[in-house]
Amino acid sequence: MLVVLSVGGSILAKDLKPESFRAYAVALKELAKENTVVVVTGGGTAARDYINVARSVGCNEVECDYIGIDITRLNAKLLISALGDAAYPQPPHDYVQAREAISSGKIVVMGGVIPGQTTDAVAAILAEYLRADLFVIATAVDGVYTADPKQYPAAKKYEVMSPKELVSIVMTIEMKAGSKSPVDPLAAKIIERCNIETIVMDGTDAQNVLQAIIQESIVTEPLKGVHLGTRIRG
Repeated sequence: MLVVLSVGGSILAKDLKPESFRAYAVALKELAKENTVVVVTGGGTAARDYINVARSVGCNEVECDYIGIDITRLNAKLLISALGDAAYPQPPHDYVQAREAISSGKIVVMGGVIPGQTTDAVAAILAEYLRADLFVIATAVDGVYTADPKQYPAAKKYEVMSPKELVSIVMTIEMKAGSKSPVDPLAAKIIERCNIETIVMDGTDAQNVLQAIIQESIVTEPLKGVHLGTRIRG
């Protein structure tokens, strides 16, 4: 099974602690024993901090995006270091390079690609380009809700939803100032376009992400203690 995993910077690089990178490295090595794995890393707090400073000194939004991309690639390099020989040695800079890197048999880790795309969007496009069997978005929330649960405590979580429903929900949340969507609009539209099997889940525990992916790859009874988040399927 070919798996594309988007790991948010707020998960992987929160407080920039090595333990998080090591934990994901352990989980990814286990996953790669039976699967082909490509990871896209986000920028997190560090990227936001650098972008805020860049804006303050006069950078335009494209220049800010490039700075954010640099940070995502630094996070990718840290994860590559934690993976050691199990990883392809450099983050690919585009989708074609990523496909070429897969032929190495190693875990491929990359960051952002071009301005105007979040790393979730990059990962969604990559999943479509590679014809991935599964796309997983490991983020700071445990799934997709009917509304932003931080603003609306009564919001209900979807266990399963269609790509069309995802686009509708994401657009509604994004329109409200200060709200936080679990999937950005472009990524949602790509998921709808290619109808790829997708899971949106809490990525805080790397082992839970591992077990959730394993659960999707086998036909058996649900694994106890595994929190799958929201499945998106046509």
